[in-house]
Amino acid sequence: MVIDRFAFDCEPLSPVIGLEVRGLQLDRPLDAITLADLKAAFHRHHVLVIRDQALSPAQQIAFAEQMGEPDIYPFAAGIDGFPVITPVVKERDQTRNFGGTWHSDTTYLKRPPAATMLLAQEVPPVGGDTLFASQAAAYEALSNGMKALLARLRAVNSSAKANFVRTSMSDDPETQAFDAVHPVVRTHPETGAKALYVNPGHTVHFEGMTEAESAPILDFLFEHQKQEIFTCRVRWGPGTLVIWDNRASLHLPLNDYHGHRREMHRITLKGDVPV
Repeated sequence: MVIDRFAFDCEPLSPVIGLEVRGLQLDRPLDAITLADLKAAFHRHHVLVIRDQALSPAQQIAFAEQMGEPDIYPFAAGIDGFPVITPVVKERDQTRNFGGTWHSDTTYLKRPPAATMLLAQEVPPVGGDTLFASQAAAYEALSNGMKALLARLRAVNSSAKANFVRTSMSDDPETQAFDAVHPVVRTHPETGAKALYVNPGHTVHFEGMTEAESAPILDFLFEHQKQEIFTCRVRWGPGTLVIWDNRASLHLPLNDYHGHRREMHRITLKGDVPV
């Protein structure tokens, strides 16, 4: 087992994904050594959990800018004065939650986000956890025969399949639907590691195949990639900040807190074209 030695205290959330980071205050810029270690931890563990962060919108954006380049979410307006921060809210009387299926964020874009950062503003007293699954570990667990088959496949991803919350922005016909074709197995631009890059929230079929022809393999992959051995679970509290790598993980926000309000502030970081 690899022992992490970083410029901060930390504890893995599972053997393959997730790291809780302790002792950092993100309301001020991180020094170069700490930032380099935080990025190394991010690439190794895919998901970082940093608790007790009382950040203003400007401070959240400043931290995001240290980790990458913030981007605009195409389907929802940002909070007043901060267009890169999208409020993710489930009200007490709502029964559906935002993105309530296993997915990697917006894989229907030509350049999907490299990472997503979520800062908890209000959470239910119990429930509302998020599950994460390592797609690097899921890929490595496949047989050599399946890896060889998937290596040549590309998949069509569509926002029409996604469970997104429509806002006033989505009244524009130009923002109604996005489609993108990406490799089924992508290579991480920072680490060189391979990871599965399909998900049940957005992936429709393989390029050059029908949905019916694609379904047997996709259905297998959708079940395979969310196995418990690839996952960790994050429990939220006010001020919990989580940043995850969309290039190497899936996530599932659990919808088990009806009657309670939950509000998160979300920033995505620009990514590259998957290869």
